[in-house]
Amino acid sequence: MSACNSEEIITIYNENKDIEEDEIIAIDYELKQIENEMQKLEDHFSWSKDLKKALKDVFKIDKLRELQLPTMNAVMSNEDVILIMPTGGGKSLCYQLPAVISKGITIVVSPLLSLMEDQLYGLQKHNVKAKMLSAKCDKENVKIIMNALIDKKSDLKLIYVTPEYMAKSNRFMNKLQKAFEMKRLDRFAIDEVHCCSQWGHDFRPDYKFLGILKSMFPGVPILGLTATAPAKIIVDVQKMLDIQGCLVLRATFNRPNLYYEVRRKPTDKDTCLAMIENFLKNRFKDKSGIIYTTTIKDAEQLTTDLRALGLKVGCYHAMLEADYRSEVYSKWISGKYQAVVATIAFGLGIDKADVRFVIHHCISKSMENFYQESGRAGRDGKKSVSIVLYRLLDIFKLSTMVFQDKVEVWTRTDCAEMCDHCRKSKESKQVNIASYCRQLYQIMTKAVQSETRLTALKLIDAWYGKGATTLRVSSIPIPKFTRESGESVIGHLLVNGYLQEDFHFSAYSTISYLKRGPKAALALDNNHEILFNYELH
Repeated sequence: MSACNSEEIITIYNENKDIEEDEIIAIDYELKQIENEMQKLEDHFSWSKDLKKALKDVFKIDKLRELQLPTMNAVMSNEDVILIMPTGGGKSLCYQLPAVISKGITIVVSPLLSLMEDQLYGLQKHNVKAKMLSAKCDKENVKIIMNALIDKKSDLKLIYVTPEYMAKSNRFMNKLQKAFEMKRLDRFAIDEVHCCSQWGHDFRPDYKFLGILKSMFPGVPILGLTATAPAKIIVDVQKMLDIQGCLVLRATFNRPNLYYEVRRKPTDKDTCLAMIENFLKNRFKDKSGIIYTTTIKDAEQLTTDLRALGLKVGCYHAMLEADYRSEVYSKWISGKYQAVVATIAFGLGIDKADVRFVIHHCISKSMENFYQESGRAGRDGKKSVSIVLYRLLDIFKLSTMVFQDKVEVWTRTDCAEMCDHCRKSKESKQVNIASYCRQLYQIMTKAVQSETRLTALKLIDAWYGKGATTLRVSSIPIPKFTRESGESVIGHLLVNGYLQEDFHFSAYSTISYLKRGPKAALALDNNHEILFNYELH
């Protein structure tokens, strides 16, 4: 890739606007290439020296992170941009730094008061003038902010506002119109921009109001920011904000400081509780973390159980009063709570850099959710851990998730032992489980004879001499290893093609049954080996 000047870069941005609106517009340079080129060009922009000086003098930062400089140069060039960057990757700086060196005002739209308060606190430490507008603001503060919008002598750089406030305050929108006419309106930064999309689980109706910004303030650039969003959500956001053809910059999903582990979830509730207790009292003693559950009931029960064991944890879910949720969040931020036990409601607005562990009591509902939730650990770049507790049935859910969300497919070499599977595989013994596979086939044959479909649970029950007697095979000895190990065997056979899922659909649900897989003929050969990298116990 040859070096080009600033005018050529801006031309590249503009040329993308001719592509059809249903496509996601992105510049397909390798991330390292685009970073290197933009670094070379930093002195070619009229604002480059001011940007570099403010970075060091105001924010006390020596070096920008991946995609920060390209994003800043694009928005300073009055281009519309959607930036998809991991939690803790430095999205906020992409509009805060340009705001500091610009003459006008940057309007930051954010969904949560707590998030805005955290950012204002951080900006105040750097002596950057910023204010917040919400329904909770007193009249005097509102008056000061409104006047600053149209005061050319004002040193106010950023105004944080909720989408609800924008949608309901005619006074604010009128002031914005005047600021626009005075050329005081530099840009809009829309945080958690995926909330615009009705496809997303975080959809906020008042975000739809932001669709008028382009028609009301033509030429004022929009910077949309999110930690992660699937392709269809990005397309939806572009349409809603009327920025089809905008530049889309997507950082890598890799978080090199995060270590991933998968643990079998004990079937016994007390054993599972003891496992989590051990994590909090020993491995993660005096460290901050989050425990995610699937249901409100699980969050409340687990909180109660952990508190009974002397652990300082708080409960957080959508059905709790807003003041109570704020109190839990504050106690966690201040260190009074070691962990928060929460549903996915504990998501937007979390701003705590030293989260050292995230435990999933059950697997997430999607890969997007898992990435967001696990990514709340280690925002300061230090080593942190994501632990998933799973059971056999989760395997079927996981395989579907991975199939649907193949964004970045990694090999073992790419992983570099950042997950427990790759770290332990060198140490594990290889066990031949072909004979167990043939035993399971015998059970399947008997099920066919009795016209019974086998779910994973029915299969393992029959293997361990439980469940319906019509499915048991008397010649098959009950395995000497634990049921958890048996589940791992079935999971290994499934993902390697010796078993396969057979989906049946009813009016109310989709049921997954198991049958012989495409490699069944190999498994039936007594000389064939199926090697498994874990010791059965």
